[in-house]
Amino acid sequence: MESAKIPEETSEKIGEKVGKRTYGQACPIAHALDMIGERWALLVVRELRLGPRRYADLQAALPGLGPSVLAQRLRDLEAVGVLRRRTLPPPVAGRTYELTEWGAELEPVFAALRTWGMRSPVVPLTGGISTDTVLLGLRAFFVPQPGASWTATYRIALGRDVYRVEVVDGELGTVARGQDPGPADAYIEGDHLMFQSVLSHERTLASAIDDGELTVTGDLEAVRRLVDAVPPR
Repeated sequence: MESAKIPEETSEKIGEKVGKRTYGQACPIAHALDMIGERWALLVVRELRLGPRRYADLQAALPGLGPSVLAQRLRDLEAVGVLRRRTLPPPVAGRTYELTEWGAELEPVFAALRTWGMRSPVVPLTGGISTDTVLLGLRAFFVPQPGASWTATYRIALGRDVYRVEVVDGELGTVARGQDPGPADAYIEGDHLMFQSVLSHERTLASAIDDGELTVTGDLEAVRRLVDAVPPR
């Protein structure tokens, strides 16, 4: 995969381009932090890992991020080639933001940060989570069952976001937002925090359904298998 084609500039010029100071060190770590080290920058990237988002969707997913700072982070990340803008044609119209191929190469960084952060002896995992965080957790902690006779397509609607999830022969395949799977084997609908509590085994799937907090139609057994494939943590 080719890296993003960024003009050869000194770190000072890159700093001027994105409107902030740089570390000014000839070190790839320092250079990476010049591009993605600003507060909220990596969380903006996190919210694009499962597919494009509109500006309003990013605001909704990151409620603590003010509109002016969000706009600046989007400009910064676009300027250095981490994301790009796309204009949607009518009748949808509007603008979305998506990761470039080079921006998507940050995936191992998120995996390492997740593992490291979960082992923190100091900071508890408290606060809100976005809908993407729930599906990213499903993708991260799913335990494959190679060769199992389990192939299913899921449509998961959590608030304003709809996701496509595929399992093929016990292996997790597609996890993407905004992609209509067409006819699915199972449909899940509800609040993302409730779905997260089921995936983390704080609530049982049966109780969430019985209490009307999750709606499941189609292949209920396939949904049970999906939940069981994510172990308690």
